[in-house]
Amino acid sequence: MTAAPTGHLCGTSQLAWSRTFNAPIGHVWDAVAVPELLDRWYGTFTGDPATGEVRLFVTAEGDREGSPVRVERCDKPSGYAVRTLGEGPTWVLAVDLSEIEGFTTLTLVQTFESADGVDTIGPGWEYYLDRLVAVENGLDPATINFDDYHPSQGAYYARLADQMTF
Repeated sequence: MTAAPTGHLCGTSQLAWSRTFNAPIGHVWDAVAVPELLDRWYGTFTGDPATGEVRLFVTAEGDREGSPVRVERCDKPSGYAVRTLGEGPTWVLAVDLSEIEGFTTLTLVQTFESADGVDTIGPGWEYYLDRLVAVENGLDPATINFDDYHPSQGAYYARLADQMTF
């Protein structure tokens, strides 16, 4: 089953994705900020975010080396922002959480330096966020198949990339 893309332009060089959970904000915060809970659907990190730098391991992709990440904002439980360091393109990500009447909406925003890779990054975030939804609903995240996201969503994200300005 092919998943429908949900990402949208947010500003001139940003894309945003949202998911809503029937859970209090603190519960969703833990799912995206506590290393062993984050590891259920995405990856984990070592180090203390209070120092401003951690090492991120995308264990869902078999990452054993990790990458340095700077924590630029950490406002428990409303969200955080990070920037990748080191080799390759810089990724700037923000996770924002808001709760209304026991339902928490998570919004992930990525700021891009160029349109390069948007057609694969977009489907990737759809995939990972749906893995989070699966975990939070008591399902095995392995039931979420990346082939349902890529390459089928690539053209949608390429069109969004064409609208971006840097």
